[in-house]
Amino acid sequence: MANDGVMELATENIRGKNRRIVFPEGNDSRVLRAAIRHQNDGLIVPILLGDKEEIQKVADEEGVKLGDIQIINPRESELLDELVDKYVELRKGKNTREDGEYILKKDNNYFGTMLVQTGKADGMVSGASNPTGDTVRPALQLIKTRKGVNRVSGVMIMLGPNGEKLLFADTAINITLQSNELAEVAVEAAKTAEEFGIEPIVAMLSFSTKGSAKHELARKVEEATKLAKEMDPNLKVDGEMQFDAAISPQVARKKIPNSDVAGKAKVFIFPDLQAANIGYKIGQRLGGYEALGPILQGLNKPVNDLSRGCNEEDVYKLTILTANQVRD
Repeated sequence: MANDGVMELATENIRGKNRRIVFPEGNDSRVLRAAIRHQNDGLIVPILLGDKEEIQKVADEEGVKLGDIQIINPRESELLDELVDKYVELRKGKNTREDGEYILKKDNNYFGTMLVQTGKADGMVSGASNPTGDTVRPALQLIKTRKGVNRVSGVMIMLGPNGEKLLFADTAINITLQSNELAEVAVEAAKTAEEFGIEPIVAMLSFSTKGSAKHELARKVEEATKLAKEMDPNLKVDGEMQFDAAISPQVARKKIPNSDVAGKAKVFIFPDLQAANIGYKIGQRLGGYEALGPILQGLNKPVNDLSRGCNEEDVYKLTILTANQVRD
């Protein structure tokens, strides 16, 4: 793989900070192997959730040694009472203490999210064995979105074979978005791009370039572009535009010559989840791009969702990216 820069920057940013990342799926072999690598590398401090005997069995099957890696069994943890009390407080009457104890014992994602919420872990990586909703739901209920952010969205960092560094959004969470929501995703994606050393030049994508097609879907992206500029007047953003105009200087000169974004974009905001998900997978499978993520943006503390098709390396890298999102 070409020098990706993004991973190097994130690695240097977190070195020596001992970020604690919790893994609710401690008995998944891919997660376990990645966590043990991190334990051995000393880059982050992994916390595995699950039954220690079950995790030991997986480790034996994989031929790896657990060493002194921290393992917490939510059903037996001395932290349970404290976390349940805090959970009930956060839920503000929606759950009883009995509910809270049942949920935190039964669902490692809720227990892990509470570790993050209470500062006993700095971030969480989950989703190798469970659907996205199982990772995101506890985060929305307990960690919640940052002030001024109305919804969580997901991005993929796309690393090209020739050193390209791009960011695609929303590739993971919101199936459809209204203009104001699309604008918010664009503003947040620009911030995420900067966190990972990607230039925040934002293209709002459509099948139309500056009115070349007359349709309400194109007008929605046009409106989103205007709203994004209002939300952040310093944001370098333009649209609506087609992907070729956004990424190719030659096409940009023909289709949209007066834009300071067209042909230079590094952050691509897709009009809906179908387009974004298909788009990043085309880049990955046909374009030779490596896709890192999805990375969730907009939460008060970092929680990230793995693809169920992930491998050990995906888990290892997403853990570094998660640690890099931690705010001191």
